[in-house]
Amino acid sequence: MEREKPQVTVTQVPEENRLEAYVDGRLAGLVEYIPAKGLIAFVHTEVLPEREGQGIGSALAKASLEMARRADLKFLPVCPFIAAWADRNPAYEPWRHRPAGRVAD
Repeated sequence: MEREKPQVTVTQVPEENRLEAYVDGRLAGLVEYIPAKGLIAFVHTEVLPEREGQGIGSALAKASLEMARRADLKFLPVCPFIAAWADRNPAYEPWRHRPAGRVAD
């Protein structure tokens, strides 16, 4: 039987460069980011072990990319979770930062 998804509230905490997800008033996960001129890099996503598989990470990823879109900032998904979520949600592609070149041997 599939677990019911909890109601998730995501709050931006700009003084700590992160977004926090709450369920029933308790911290359930977070995304850390690094702001730069015209760009925001999402570097780490974490969901509390007891909240894994409940949609917390997806709520954080969506809120993160919405934050970038609303501010008309490019986003750099350094965090693999954010990168994978962005890959599955191509509506955010116009705001995704794609480096012009690649480092080669």
